Amino acid sequence: MGGRVTRVFRNFNVENRARHEISKEKPTPAPRHPTARLDAMADSPEIKEEVLRKDDRFLTLLKDVYVESRDPPVRVKDGGGEHLPCKQEEKRLTKLGHLEGLDVKKVPKGKISIVEALTLLNNHKLQPQIWTAEKIAAEYSLELKEVNSLLEFFIPFTVQEFPKETRKAITSHKPKKL
Repeated sequence: MGGRVTRVFRNFNVENRARHEISKEKPTPAPRHPTARLDAMADSPEIKEEVLRKDDRFLTLLKDVYVESRDPPVRVKDGGGEHLPCKQEEKRLTKLGHLEGLDVKKVPKGKISIVEALTLLNNHKLQPQIWTAEKIAAEYSLELKEVNSLLEFFIPFTVQEFPKETRKAITSHKPKKL
């Protein structure tokens, strides 16, 4: 509804308003900048001759100029003993077994790769008496606190297969109608 009203006001007396704008006097253009006149002077033969003429005095001075450039010796800025600490990360080879192609070969000490994490979680789940938190921390160069947190909060998935009788019972079960 609002579009119709605005369209009516917009189109009202359009032809008369257009005729009025067309019949107005055109404004005078702004004056040109003085640099535009230099182009006309460049066409004169005196200026062309001056530009193309070679000056022997300047040529001899130019031939006397010899520039030799050398790079300054590179200086190492001394920070006055304020060196950033440089920590060399010790890396260890991963213990991958049969999954070598799936993971990285070296990891920093104190960290483990994804495949190693899944392996140690599975080992701990299957044999918790052998793969204790202390043994895992020593084997993978980890802190005991982190290993305890890892074993507490991360559990690998288990796959359960249902017996065939249970499958039939599940598929043959029909909901009761109320």
